[in-house]
Amino acid sequence: MAVSLPQTGSHVIPDPGTPWGKVASATPVSTTRPAGAQPGTPPRQLVVPDIIAAAPGGISAAQIASITHLGNVRAVLAIDGARITVNGEPVNVLAAPAGRLRSWTPPATAASTAVWADFAAGDLITSAAAASGLGLQAGRGYPVTAAIQARLTFGAQALLGIPGVDAIVNQAQGARLGLVKNVAVLINAPAARMDDLISQVKGVVGGAGQVVRLVPEVVSTKLPVDTRVPTAGKPANYLMLYHASAARYCPGMSWTVLAAIGEIESNNGQNMGPSSAGALGPMQFMPSTWAQWGIDGFGDTGPPNIMNPFDAVPSAARMLCADGAAQGGQALRQAIFDYNHADWYVNEVLALAGEYAREYG
Repeated sequence: MAVSLPQTGSHVIPDPGTPWGKVASATPVSTTRPAGAQPGTPPRQLVVPDIIAAAPGGISAAQIASITHLGNVRAVLAIDGARITVNGEPVNVLAAPAGRLRSWTPPATAASTAVWADFAAGDLITSAAAASGLGLQAGRGYPVTAAIQARLTFGAQALLGIPGVDAIVNQAQGARLGLVKNVAVLINAPAARMDDLISQVKGVVGGAGQVVRLVPEVVSTKLPVDTRVPTAGKPANYLMLYHASAARYCPGMSWTVLAAIGEIESNNGQNMGPSSAGALGPMQFMPSTWAQWGIDGFGDTGPPNIMNPFDAVPSAARMLCADGAAQGGQALRQAIFDYNHADWYVNEVLALAGEYAREYG
């Protein structure tokens, strides 16, 4: 099931005087990138959107506040949006500030400096399917009909992670196109009973609203396994470290599980703790657990270091493997549960692992 968005107003307002550069009247204009367009920095933590709620006339501030205070809701993002036409074809487009939207996108999208530089410049960012279907080429301008007629530059394609959403633009561009303000809300609530939460959100947005679950009811444990074990040296980055640690220290377990845990626990070493419970390091081990499972990895010597990713990630792989992670299926779910005793945590890890699998294979 995919979210549907309302159409923008059918009237056409000439907009020849806008200084934006990427948006103008229907007459072709220069598509020079605005000076100072910056991509910003990657988010410190990613957020998995569990639910999207949409209403044709927009969701009020009071309704957003009510959703925010529902039980188990951890994060909420209000977004503008509408159904417009690009190059003569209908497109569902969303808009939000990059600083907030970026952390809600799939991992490879959130990490892409190029995508967010284009986004900051006011370019259209689409899914691969939309780019292909619309015949878009990067750097070229295309006619857009929304509340205005304009030409919009296509910047890049990227995974957006929301069924039914074809494209995103930045908030200023969305305002110029006349997108509906706060047309939808993304909701992160991994600990919630989704059926109950969906019912509660429907009660808030009313009968005209639409509430769509984005994370499958049963998150798949079918994930890619990398059997290539590095022969020497240390991995050059976290992505390579997750691949190598799974292959070397838990053959049969998908590297994406380590990647998801590392992302959720520390944003790949950005938040090393201690946590409120006292957990430390990139994989957030409790010291007592580290005393049992901590090892030297990738040629390190001396006492295993809980803060060293070349020790911590292999140690996490070793612990997960001992709990049956390499067997997949329910055994993998149980191993992740043993890592952090919460069903919502298992689903969050597997959902994020699935995104890594789709993006990086």
